[in-house]
Amino acid sequence: MKQQDGVLHLTAALKKYPHTQGLIEGAIAEPGLRLDCQVVEPIHRAFAPMARSQAYDVSEMAIVTFLQAKAYGKPLVMLPSVLAARLQQGCIVYNRRRGPLGVIDLPGARVGVRAYTQTTGMWVRAILDGTYGVASDKIEWITFEGGHLEEYRDPAFVTRAPTGKEMLQMLLDGEIDAAIFGNDLPDHEDIAPLIPDPAAADQVWYGQHGFYPTNHVAVMRSDIAQADPETARGVYRLLRRGKDATPDPVAARKRVPDGIEAMRGALEMIIRHCERQQLLPRKIGVDEVFADSLALLGAEAR
Repeated sequence: MKQQDGVLHLTAALKKYPHTQGLIEGAIAEPGLRLDCQVVEPIHRAFAPMARSQAYDVSEMAIVTFLQAKAYGKPLVMLPSVLAARLQQGCIVYNRRRGPLGVIDLPGARVGVRAYTQTTGMWVRAILDGTYGVASDKIEWITFEGGHLEEYRDPAFVTRAPTGKEMLQMLLDGEIDAAIFGNDLPDHEDIAPLIPDPAAADQVWYGQHGFYPTNHVAVMRSDIAQADPETARGVYRLLRRGKDATPDPVAARKRVPDGIEAMRGALEMIIRHCERQQLLPRKIGVDEVFADSLALLGAEAR
């Protein structure tokens, strides 16, 4: 954070989406406020530094990472703005050369995921549990990284892959039975969705729940937000204006909504499944998560 020529500059880590492009390029601005966006690729590499040491003034962050940070008392405020969301059932895949595999075969199976705390992994496990009746602790989870919060420890049914192993190669070699990928979903002729016709299954899920599964939200340092709530309101306005500037603002807000009420249903489900999956060290309520936003933003947060 720095003042320059009467403008407050905040460091920010945001991925370029249609609704953040204008902020990153400086085309969307707020009087007296600028976001100096840094390139972090892939964006999840920004989450641990932000959660652990508040490396940026404003940052995109996986919702599970934020909930853990909140539970561990990290000085962060979540602004009620979704930055990334997607339907998830195509994210769990298997190697079809090794024979058929379905959801019914997952109890006792070895399933890879980058980290047990990865939000995409949380959502896939939530869907396996809530839609297909396969609880997380019935699967042997193989991970390749730890969580973004140093305090967190994986449950007993989670095992770290040997050093140097890569998830896709382990799947091709038959060392794991299935794997969950996010934006890095592999394009390989042997890799197929474990859930048949995942796009259709996702539409059924969306019809039942009415929201896209939230992956990433916006957070900022508590000291900056609380010292000057108008700065927090300015950042929130920028995020909202970014969505208004997309070719289809209605579709953007449907997929990546702003506001407490629009986010409440997804957050309630996330918290419930985080508890079931042993991702949180203590109970967290939705109102606790939104309390800081409401105090800082007032009616704008609704």
